[in-house]
This record gives sequence, C-alpha cells and structure tokens, in this order.
Amino acid sequence: MKKSFLYIITFFFLISSIYGIDELVGRLSQEDILENFPNWQGEVASYFPKPEIIEKLKSIDYEIKIEIFLGTWCPDCKQHVSAYFKIMEMTYNPLLVTSYIGIPRDIEAREPYIQGKNIVRVPTFIVFINDEEIGRIIEHPKKTVEEDLADIIESEKS
Repeated sequence: MKKSFLYIITFFFLISSIYGIDELVGRLSQEDILENFPNWQGEVASYFPKPEIIEKLKSIDYEIKIEIFLGTWCPDCKQHVSAYFKIMEMTYNPLLVTSYIGIPRDIEAREPYIQGKNIVRVPTFIVFINDEEIGRIIEHPKKTVEEDLADIIESEKS
C-alpha cells in the first residue's frame, strides 16, 4: 500500500513538471516567478540586451508603468519576460514600475485576471504614461523587448 502511494505521488510530480500543470496566477513578483520556475533563470542569464538601449532606458526621468500579462506555462513568456527581467536588472531605473499578472492556461478561467484589458495573447506588455496606455508588445517583440519598449516610449515623446 505504501509503495503504491509513493508511486502515485511520484507520478503526479513527474507529470506536473513535464506538462506544466503548476501555474501562477494573479499579481506576481519577479521573485515569485523565479522561485517557482527556476528554469527561467537560465533565460535571464543568457539574455544580452543592447547596451545603447539600456542606456536610453536608464536615462528616463519620469514614471512609466508597465503591466505584463503572462502565463508561467507559456514558452514565449519564459523567453520574453525573462529578457525583460534582465533588461530591468541592467537598467535599474525605479521610474520604470512593473506589474506582473499571471493568467491561467484555461481560457475560460482568464476573465478575472484580464478584465477590460483586451488580452488575447501572452505575453502582453502594456506601457502607460500618466495612466494612459501608449503602446503594447504582444506575444513577440518586433525587434527585441528592449528596442520595442524604447520605441514605444520614444513615439510618445514625438
């Protein structure tokens, strides 16, 4: 009896790690994500943002809010949100204020997390200045995460 119970528990943990059954939803922090999904740390470590864009982001002298809707189960989120983690680590600008919102894999269960935000694909980065949306990066950046972010901010200045 004890052996079969151990087999069942082992099987459950194996399946959940293979198929990504574990997911984080709701308001998250970078620490929440990296602690629960340590394999994202390799993505962060291996990403090298463009230094000239990092310098632009460092020089921002007004508050910009960025909401990131992500699925911890999503490979695109792992890639692009991890890149964002590295960008923010290198930029270290407290005026770039980020909120992370995890959404469930189950489309039917997403509404409470995305209400009124028109989120269809993840990751979706929404950029705000003075609480007004000025742009989005949806699923894949056009160039790189840092370049798209800088382009969105620059377009607002023009």
